[in-house]
Amino acid sequence: MNILSRDKQIEVIATLTEGLGIRATARITGVNRETVGTLALRVGRGCAELHDRMMVGLHINRLELDEIWQYVGRKRRQHEKPLPSDERGDVWTFFALAASTRAIVAYRSGRRDGATTDDFIQDLRQRVIGTPEFSTDGWHPYKNTIRDAFGSRVAHGIITKTYSVTHLVVRI
Repeated sequence: MNILSRDKQIEVIATLTEGLGIRATARITGVNRETVGTLALRVGRGCAELHDRMMVGLHINRLELDEIWQYVGRKRRQHEKPLPSDERGDVWTFFALAASTRAIVAYRSGRRDGATTDDFIQDLRQRVIGTPEFSTDGWHPYKNTIRDAFGSRVAHGIITKTYSVTHLVVRI
């Protein structure tokens, strides 16, 4: 059995954290693709365990909640049926940032639906002491889920983003 040296493991993880995928990391570092994936999974699980131990019992005044989209395996186009497996297709990562420190207090990956939102908010409730102020986007499940977890008197603001097109005129 071959074991990667510590320096090679650090090189692989550094490459992944720079945003390269598993295939590109394997090509650049000369490490087998499966080994890169196994190492990434092991480090990721360790980071999740560390986060679960450290991010509890927090006194936070204001939280900013949002979500980011990514895909696993392939994108699901609007005209296609949902993928049968929960492990492939569109995946959303919900996250809560402490407004003052920008620390990630809680996160949850899954489908963008009420069940994932509820799991995310319930995990957040277990980490935070008291009732902070919340700012979210217009994702509808946030309103009731936050109220159920933190009480009806919770301060919850919704930020609506509007985008405008600016015209650039170039004269030659």
